[in-house]
Amino acid sequence: MKYDPELAALLTQPWSNNACRGYVIYAMENCGFSPSDIRRVVAELYEVFDIRGLEEAQQHFENSPY
Repeated sequence: MKYDPELAALLTQPWSNNACRGYVIYAMENCGFSPSDIRRVVAELYEVFDIRGLEEAQQHFENSPY
């Protein structure tokens, strides 16, 4: 694999559950979701972060139809 300095810089950034939640909020706001739906999803993210690991979440995304 060829060294990619931009990718390497991204991979050295610390993981942040709150940053992820922020991205989800931005996306939901941009799609016109209601504040109550956004609150429900953000609350569910707290639960999901507690029971799923990073690798498992990545696999779920990569295997999803989205």
